[in-house]
Amino acid sequence: MKTAFLSFMLAASFIAAAQGYSDSLRMFRHNYVTTHEVVKGADAANLQFYEINPSYSVVANFEKIENSPWFQMKTSGTLQKMYRVYGVAKFNLNGQQLSLNIYQSQDLLNTSYASYLFLPFTDATNGNGSYISGRYIDLKMDAIQNGTVKLDFNRSYNPYCAYVDGVYNCPIPPKENHLPVAITAGERNYVKE
Repeated sequence: MKTAFLSFMLAASFIAAAQGYSDSLRMFRHNYVTTHEVVKGADAANLQFYEINPSYSVVANFEKIENSPWFQMKTSGTLQKMYRVYGVAKFNLNGQQLSLNIYQSQDLLNTSYASYLFLPFTDATNGNGSYISGRYIDLKMDAIQNGTVKLDFNRSYNPYCAYVDGVYNCPIPPKENHLPVAITAGERNYVKE
């Protein structure tokens, strides 16, 4: 009887946590849509997302890379942007061991956004469900604690270039950040009807 009660309580707390997580994602998406800087008004209804899936929120082991060199990350335009590898996140997703580089922007170093980090990635959904050139996740340095960082692919979003051609210089995820799996989480491809 005691074991059944404990199992029930654990299941109930898991359900409550999952509901809280889904609610926070719905709020995140609502804010994302209503404050979008490029897609506005009636066009915001065309912003599409995969179903919320908690299994795409993973805790990764994080290895900081000290004094990595700055490099020009290619963009969709003519302007090149300077980044360096801040660290490497290694994680397990759907039974596969994966890794992604997390980058630091040189442009943000002396601004109020100096603690912001950048995670661009591509995956097997690009061009078939998600934006062809990849998606982004924003992180902050304080998200890295005790050698781990939480990566929530449900919060991945499209670069501005997904909505307007030839206006923005969107960083193109380096080949090191290609995931050989389908990330069916986060923002889907934008199709204006």
